[in-house]
Amino acid sequence: MYKLLGICLALASLFALNAFASLLMSVAWRIARPITRRWSARTRAEILFTLRVGTPLVSLIVVGILLVPAYVSYEPRATSEVVSKKLAALAALSIAGLVIAVWRACRSWIATKRLERSWLRAATRIDLPLIEIPTFRISHSFPIIAVVGILRPRLFIADQVLQSLSTDELAAAIAHECGHLAAGDNLKRALLRACRDLLIIVPSGRSLDHAWSESIESAADEHAAHLSPDVALNLASALVRIARMVPAGTRTELPLAAFLVGDETRGIKARVRRLLEIASTTQSESVRKFKFSAMLRLLAVLMTVLVSAAVASNSHLLLTVHSLVERVVLLLS
Repeated sequence: MYKLLGICLALASLFALNAFASLLMSVAWRIARPITRRWSARTRAEILFTLRVGTPLVSLIVVGILLVPAYVSYEPRATSEVVSKKLAALAALSIAGLVIAVWRACRSWIATKRLERSWLRAATRIDLPLIEIPTFRISHSFPIIAVVGILRPRLFIADQVLQSLSTDELAAAIAHECGHLAAGDNLKRALLRACRDLLIIVPSGRSLDHAWSESIESAADEHAAHLSPDVALNLASALVRIARMVPAGTRTELPLAAFLVGDETRGIKARVRRLLEIASTTQSESVRKFKFSAMLRLLAVLMTVLVSAAVASNSHLLLTVHSLVERVVLLLS
């Protein structure tokens, strides 16, 4: 019973902490969102990614360096406490969330590989300037221009896109995709899809996911636009052309891929407007790029080290945590 109770407590705590942290992060973003509008889109995207992925990470750290050591150090081996139905239900929800997270990550990977194989069967390898990854021309009803894959990314471009865009517009579109490559957005998308289902009853993280998706597209636009005002104007033109080619009422698969224009075209106007703003400003007046993402990650690592050191040298803290666990077990009994 000692081991079973400890496992159930760890799983239930992971679920409860994850739920609380997810709600807290969602509220924090609602408060910070008006302030971040003045920042670069890449900074917003990195902050959103840190908030979203940090939620389960912080939960795992707290359980691993506080709850588990406290339980092992102070819970009697011959404990008389039993796993109640409520505690078992919370542990089961936590297991379900973890299983769904792994399943969703695997499903996204399988869907991506299946889509790649399907496109490659009828694809033609082409060489384009300004991009180093393998590039393929495909026949597709949707105006696709997308980087697909994580470890070995490939660029796929539909025939109608190559035929409709001018040389400069195509170069600007490729510069946009290079922005996704430089930021590793496909890997981040895979991590976010896994984290989304760690909570199966708290949907607050979905708003962060949606905001992140919008931010990375704007960030890739900015990556291209800051090359020169002409690139910004050409990218704006390319967005309008491709958006007009999207068949009404159709959808395309969106696995671990970065599409220039996806199924949702309502955000195109805002992206075009932002590109025109960048093109009209001088280089010195361009968006300020705050390095908050690196600072947040450094702060997270530093906090983990400090908390770990505090736990290792403070038996009173572990005893306090164990007392809190005892009250929770009594409450759930």
